Amino acid sequence: MKYQKLGNLTLATACALGACQSPPQSESLSMLPYPQTFRDTSVVDDYFGVKVADPYRWLEDDTSAATAAWVKEENAVTASFLEQIPYRQQLVDRLTELWNYEKYSSPFKRGAYTYFYKNDGLQAQYVVYRSKGAESPEVFLDPNQFSKDGTSSLAGLSFSPDGSLCAYQISEGGSDWRKVVIMDTENKVIQGDTLRDVKFSGLSWKGQEGFYYSSYDKPKEGSDLSGKTQFHKLYYHELGKKQAEDQLIFGGEATPRRYISGQVTEDQNFLIISAAKSTTGNELYIQDLRRPGQAIQTIVDNFDHEHQLVHNEGEKLFITTTLDAPNSRVVTTSFKNLGPENWKDFIPETENVLSVSTGAGYFFAEYLAHATSKVLQYDLKGKVVRNIELPGVGTASGFSGKFTDEKVYYTFTSYIDPATIFSFDPKDGTSALYKKSEVKFNSGDFESKQIFYTSKDGTKVPMIITHKKGLQLNGHNPTILYGYGGFGISLTPRFSTAMVAWLEQGGVYAVPNLRGGGEYGESWHKAGTKMQKQNVFDDFIAAGEYLIENKYTSSERLAIRGGSNGGLLVGACMNQRPELFKVALPAVGVMDMLRYHQFTAGAGWAYDYGTADDSPEMFEYLKAYSPLHSLKAGTSYPATMVTTADHDDRVVPAHSFKFAAELQHCHAGDNPVLIRIESNAGHGAGKPTDMVIAEYADIYAFTLWNMGIKNLISAANS
Repeated sequence: MKYQKLGNLTLATACALGACQSPPQSESLSMLPYPQTFRDTSVVDDYFGVKVADPYRWLEDDTSAATAAWVKEENAVTASFLEQIPYRQQLVDRLTELWNYEKYSSPFKRGAYTYFYKNDGLQAQYVVYRSKGAESPEVFLDPNQFSKDGTSSLAGLSFSPDGSLCAYQISEGGSDWRKVVIMDTENKVIQGDTLRDVKFSGLSWKGQEGFYYSSYDKPKEGSDLSGKTQFHKLYYHELGKKQAEDQLIFGGEATPRRYISGQVTEDQNFLIISAAKSTTGNELYIQDLRRPGQAIQTIVDNFDHEHQLVHNEGEKLFITTTLDAPNSRVVTTSFKNLGPENWKDFIPETENVLSVSTGAGYFFAEYLAHATSKVLQYDLKGKVVRNIELPGVGTASGFSGKFTDEKVYYTFTSYIDPATIFSFDPKDGTSALYKKSEVKFNSGDFESKQIFYTSKDGTKVPMIITHKKGLQLNGHNPTILYGYGGFGISLTPRFSTAMVAWLEQGGVYAVPNLRGGGEYGESWHKAGTKMQKQNVFDDFIAAGEYLIENKYTSSERLAIRGGSNGGLLVGACMNQRPELFKVALPAVGVMDMLRYHQFTAGAGWAYDYGTADDSPEMFEYLKAYSPLHSLKAGTSYPATMVTTADHDDRVVPAHSFKFAAELQHCHAGDNPVLIRIESNAGHGAGKPTDMVIAEYADIYAFTLWNMGIKNLISAANS
């Protein structure tokens, strides 16, 4: 790759030579000049005869000194701007106060102990506790000891069937590459060697002897964080042996697949293997573990639909599938008659999207009714036992555990209901409060309602709008419009501690359920994929227009925010309608739609996006909305703060680097366009508490200031 033209010309030297342009002043705040990022005009790609320049290709090298220098200077510009906002520290203090309460997970029993996660308030990472019987809880595993700065996190915890052993995953700096440590749970002594370079993996035990895990070979080209990871492999690790001796079970050259997982059934009789080439659709395989050396057998041999084994009773298998059921159904079949032609409905498809969990001897069917939860309990004969009464309209999650448990736990939440944990007795259908959130928030002062608006092509799209009660619809309320719209992922109502600080400022928080998501099943998902991706952007833009037309806000007080695929959403929409939004907040976004599939596991996203290599038509479609490629010189863009992190090895930071550089090159308006690059962090998971608080404070300060808001409303008067 031709980075030699940079020579010894650092970005600091370029500025000293007068090569940096000075951005306009932002109201009363002064700004450092943007770095005049080096543009390498020699980098040009050919797509079906069309030449496309990529002048910032050098920023894809995340190990180079030149990239490091650019990151340092961009962060200096951003920090200088943010530090001048007079209420930034006030936001940090308020968020810290809000965050400082005890937080718990649902408990789960393994062996003789009951385990749960707890954070005392401001701890960097949640701590794993356990208790036996009536004994007081003790610390079992404290991830805050993994690193001095709290940036290493617990990324997975799996126990052997009798609970005597556990294997846990460690993520360093937010990376998807993990270490796996094995420990004796009774004396907490580490067993054997640490496994390394494990990625996109669960850990599933086969007795007490070992466990299955998945990973890729380390990239041969590029850095470990950005190099392409092509073929996933399922391994079996036998305790006492070296990782180099681990047995390859599935994947590799014989069965090349991008995503592979292995799960041992609760009764230890079968290994279930899921294999996929993209993020949608998977094959399903099964291996009989009752007799050594049995061949892996096929259940489903194509990638046309989604399938998952949710339970088995002996050789009777219970499978969720979207085959002939885009909203999903549960079917049964026998180990001796595996093929789909033998499947029989157990829980039929309905008009609402279904997801299924099991525990305490029952099936729990959670349905999405316009993006909110409805839960039914089924017995082993497929009979509805009851419609479970939930505390309100919102999101219920959990209802899972060992099939032999006596009860299950679930969490209920909404945009104005902090997460509350309940225990549920499936025999009499009663729920009992287990843990109530202690966050300092009075739900009664706020309201959250669902509306339906019309998108560009006439499609009705739901959106939930949350704000203080008594909000005046005067068109002046600061508003964040948040979206995702991809990969069949559903945005359901969930409480956010960080959002309290926004709502206290008279802010409005609006979340539409865009096409591309899974709220209405696979048809809704497909309506926002490949050459229908523009539907997602149209839905988001129409949501902004609805908020303005109905006087919730105005273009001068409207911010758009989204992360990952949602960062792509924000980037595309701010380019298509720059005058509609005052602030844009794209986070860890997929910004280069022509090259996204060249990094890490990005090729697996092709089901949703298509690739620039597919056809001339697909290339042109992607180029037209790609955030990086649809920026136009001389355009006034919204005040923008791109956020990313140096250890993001899922959506590599080069996406955001190149987009920010091109945005600063093209932007002609008065709004600041900045990039905030976190150090020692990844795609989002595992960030320590202080880092999360600082990021939200910066986001809110940047947003409110650029909306023209010079003073905060105190929490006491909110």
